[in-house]
Order: sequence, then C-alpha cells, then structure tokens
Amino acid sequence: MTTTDRPQPPMQEQQQNWPGSSSDMQPRPDHGEASYKGSGRLAGKKAIVTGGDSGIGRAVAIAYAREGADVLIAYLDEHEDAKETARLVEEAGQKAVLVPGDITEAAHCQAIVQKAVDAFGEINIVVNNAAFQATRNSLDEISDEEFDRTMKTNVYAMFRICKAAVPHMPSGGSIINTASVNADQPKPMLVAYSATKAAIVNFSGSLAALLAEKGIRVNAVAPGPIWTPLIPATMPAEQVKSFGSEVPLQRAGQPAELAPAYVMLASDEASYISGATIAVTGGVAII
Repeated sequence: MTTTDRPQPPMQEQQQNWPGSSSDMQPRPDHGEASYKGSGRLAGKKAIVTGGDSGIGRAVAIAYAREGADVLIAYLDEHEDAKETARLVEEAGQKAVLVPGDITEAAHCQAIVQKAVDAFGEINIVVNNAAFQATRNSLDEISDEEFDRTMKTNVYAMFRICKAAVPHMPSGGSIINTASVNADQPKPMLVAYSATKAAIVNFSGSLAALLAEKGIRVNAVAPGPIWTPLIPATMPAEQVKSFGSEVPLQRAGQPAELAPAYVMLASDEASYISGATIAVTGGVAII
C-alpha cells in the first residue's frame, strides 16, 4: 500500500469517551492486520507492550508476534480491543497475556512485570507506549488531577516498569519508549502531554547510558499525528476532521506505519542503536 492509498483528511467528525475504541473509529485504523509479514527477527523473544490493546500498541504487538515474540498486552479497561489484539498474537502462533489495570498505580506497574516473568521466564523487550492526553485552551483548564494523571501515565509508569523489568532483562534486551513530535515541537493546547514527551526523550537518553554496561539498549520512537483512539477520545470533533493535514505528507499516519521502527529497535540488528529517538512524523523534522 502506498502513502496515497492511506485515508486522507478531511476525516469524519467524531468523538468518543476516553480511552476510546478502535472499532468505533471511522475509518478504522490499520494496525497491519492484513499487511505485516514477519521474518523471524524477534524469534524466541518475550515482550511487554503497554497500551497494547489498540493504536500503536496493537500494531507493535501484531508485528512482534509475527516476528516470533510472545507478548504481554497491558491495557486500562478496553477489554474487547485487547481480546482482539490477543487473538491476532495467538493467530501468529505466539503466546498472548492480557493484563488490565491502571498504570498510574505503582503496584500495578510492578504486577505487569511480575506477570510477564511468571508467563515467560524473562523479559527481552519493554515497550512503554500507553499514554494520556487532554486538549485544553488555557492553563486554567488544566486541573492538578489531570496534570498528575498525565505525568503518572506517561512518565511515572515508564520509570516504574523499567525499574521493575531491568532485573529480569538479559544482555541484548531492548527498552523502547513512545515519545512524540511534541517533545520537539510542543503544541499550546497540549501543555502537560508535550512536557511528558520531552521527559520521555531525556529519560530514554539517560537510561541508555546507565544500562549500557548491562547490554540493555534504550531508545525512543517519536510519532507524528497517528490515527488512534486517543484522537477522537481527546480532541474536539473539528480537530479530528483535519487531523494530520498540517504535516508535509498531509495526512495522519496509520499505526501499521509505526510498527517497523519498533521491530527494528527491538531486534538484534539494532545492536549499536541506543539513546536514539526515531522520528516517524510524516515529514516533520525533529532535532
């Protein structure tokens, strides 16, 4: 499928309650269900993917499974979406473990890692992908509770899951954190979210240096506008309609277009890549 075959704005105006569902989106996102072809690049590896029920997380889970990895899918409460992701992982011949719960809670972050260890014996790949955002027109609209939730979901959970997982990761392991183009080009209506994404980039760089002696690599992926449930669940309908039109490729990316970056960073082929931020932005340069 070429870029011109992908859905182009204007999109249908639509909104959902947070955290949103893939099945209710028009058009439905492409997670690579019919297109991703694996080649054994992650054979035998064991992965944790947070936010793995839908969006980028589902695309990564599908790709990892088709590359030979077992996948633990951590998610909030989107049970139907999560079951569909698990079905696709199992259809690829790999083990899927579903772990629902709120990653803003420290105990749940530790439980995610423990369940992966119990199911798989070790952890080779950690993808911290789950995120929360809210669109606000002024600082006064951002409550302390919302700011806390954004930080705890996007930053604290990443820290806690990494801390719990590292003792169970052998040399050659890979941690991949989902940042954003907003880390480099922050948007005024996404103050809290943009701040967390900048923190993720810096956390990833520091952790890459810290874990180098253990042979564990740490990188970030910085998506641009991607067509996921987070969009209709957190943006006004008129912004959803034009979503993605501002980038050089003039459209939102599909989750399937992110998966190859996560596969590459998780694979042994990326053995000298650590501390990097990979831009998947539809033509927007990041520095």
